[in-house]
Amino acid sequence: MPIYHKLGDTPHKRHIQFRKPNGDLYYEQLFGTIGFDGMYSNLYHVHRPTQVKEIRRQYSVAPKIAKANNIQSYRLRGFEVTPEDDFLESRKIVLTNSDCHIVLAAPRQSMTAYFYKNTDADEVIFIHKGSGKLRTMMGILDFKYGDYLVIPRGMIYQMEFDTQENRLFIVESHRPVYTPKQYRNWFGQLLEHAPFCERDIRRPYALETHDEKGDFLMKIKKKDEIFELIYATHPFDVVGYDGFNYPYAFSIHDFEPITGRIHMPPPVHQTFETDAFVICSFVPRLYDYHPESIPAPYNHSNIDADEVLYYVDGDFMSRNDVEAGHISLHPAGIPHGPHPGAVERSIGKKETLELAVMVDTFKPLMVTEEAMRIADDTYYQSWLE
Repeated sequence: MPIYHKLGDTPHKRHIQFRKPNGDLYYEQLFGTIGFDGMYSNLYHVHRPTQVKEIRRQYSVAPKIAKANNIQSYRLRGFEVTPEDDFLESRKIVLTNSDCHIVLAAPRQSMTAYFYKNTDADEVIFIHKGSGKLRTMMGILDFKYGDYLVIPRGMIYQMEFDTQENRLFIVESHRPVYTPKQYRNWFGQLLEHAPFCERDIRRPYALETHDEKGDFLMKIKKKDEIFELIYATHPFDVVGYDGFNYPYAFSIHDFEPITGRIHMPPPVHQTFETDAFVICSFVPRLYDYHPESIPAPYNHSNIDADEVLYYVDGDFMSRNDVEAGHISLHPAGIPHGPHPGAVERSIGKKETLELAVMVDTFKPLMVTEEAMRIADDTYYQSWLE
């Protein structure tokens, strides 16, 4: 999200001396993207951020593919993913391509024994169940039901949960994640007709500055493998930073729906974008108000994109027999639309209370073995009359 943000203490110019009270230097770090051409922030550390004492084990977390070339529609029962104590072990990739991983997670415990950094991807973590704090080297963000946490690649963080019952829907993006360009003017400010504004974006509100030396376990994801490194100093030792590259939170409940006299197409629900896929938010809203409108979506052909819909809450009017935590996959190559009876049910209705997250990918998604464990193999037949 291109909003300038400053937290803590910084010198009055970049790349100049910035000294501690005892006269020693703080250590500047440029935290940037796309070489030197993308969004970046300048961080100031108590200790050099480059001190690695030991490289320990390395192991794969690559998804195991069940169907590499798929044309079958699936329903996945997301809440059947088994909870795990450990945050990283709880993450189960269910759908994947070269641009993103779509992940379900049910972690029971906070991350206290290690720090995590994903160098493969930006992460968009949707909080379906649970609350707590996202602790990062750039400050703290509180989270709760309905929040998106957008964590740029390379960010060091820990997740602290308030309870053991947590359900997360995660998109790992190998492409940078932005707010949709159609919502922004040429200065980067969100426009008047955008479904959210800068006031809705929650930025880190507090720095935790640790002046500590020791052995700090860092788990780094690179090319679908986890590397375990021992850092010589605490990763959260930043005294200040400024710039445009930092984690932020946005609540799906702050998304203001765009409605019309007749059915509006899915791009009006768009919330985030990359050049390889989009993420949309379906929220409670008034139905179409043309006197002959059909609120249910029309049948449409998936020619260029696979469509993934994660059901969060409410009664999703275009589908039969879906529950919270279910995921529908409608792959490119075949048309899809409302289930039998959904069109008729929708006529005359005034509003919907549905809540869902959609991911449309421009490359086909592969179905993993984790997905097949929770899959309804007969879902593709659910449009038969």
